Amino acid sequence: MNALMKQLYKSLRLLTLTLTLFMTYSVFGQEVTVTGVVSFAGDGSALPGVNVIVKGTTNGTVTDFDGKYSINVAPGDETLTFSFIGFTKQEIAINGQTEIDVTMTEDATALDEVVLVGYGTQIKREVTGSVQTIDAEELADIPVSQVTQKLQGRLAGVQINQTTGKPGQGMSVRIRGQLSVSGGSDPLYVVDGFPISGGINNLNPDEIEDITILKDAASTSLYGSRAANGVVLITTKKGTPGQTNVSFNTSVGMQSVPERGRIEMMNSVEFAQFKKEYYEDQGDPVPEIFQNPSQ
Repeated sequence: MNALMKQLYKSLRLLTLTLTLFMTYSVFGQEVTVTGVVSFAGDGSALPGVNVIVKGTTNGTVTDFDGKYSINVAPGDETLTFSFIGFTKQEIAINGQTEIDVTMTEDATALDEVVLVGYGTQIKREVTGSVQTIDAEELADIPVSQVTQKLQGRLAGVQINQTTGKPGQGMSVRIRGQLSVSGGSDPLYVVDGFPISGGINNLNPDEIEDITILKDAASTSLYGSRAANGVVLITTKKGTPGQTNVSFNTSVGMQSVPERGRIEMMNSVEFAQFKKEYYEDQGDPVPEIFQNPSQ
């Protein structure tokens, strides 16, 4: 009897240990929901629209109008990243927490950045107009031949579209939409302080230091009605006395038309025969170049 009780006791212990391990594995294998509130350190007010992302992944969310957020965190995720324009980016370790409240402070460095405007330079915090600047470093790794192609999708309120399939043709730039039905809607381009006519399709992207977009009516204070569609200020790179810098970059791309759906094209003889028959049908004299298609 005692041997039977001992065997039963060992079996119960083994079953309890197995259930405990299974429950522990289940808990650690499930996602955990982390919630919290993001506020401004200055007055404690809620910050809506703050980006909350699990570091190293594409899993993210934004805070609502009350500064609240909720995000599912998978096992192995260790850090949450909080970022917002004009505020210092923060990275906070999760460490098994299910509620993380964050207080964000202003990024004084970004506010003190010097930006180029139509009538000189200003501290970014003092600019009252709608201005956006892109540095050359942000565009350096994009392997395209035109400046406007590099700017696609990087400027708020600026639409850049390919409106034609002609090789080497420029792209359409619209700042804050189509402003005129019958007149032109292209912005004014100013390169190193000099307004230019036409577009910037032939400008080498590697020669540009930075690009500033003036979007509002304040840009007309210097350039007048020419700036009614906005202004694109371009600053090119300049040499530095006593320094010699040589840089080289190249990129190669290949495209091919798939066999399926490919249009059958005429060769030179077939084309010459076609043109000869065309002129004959019209009753017109056949040009000498098409008189003998076989040659």
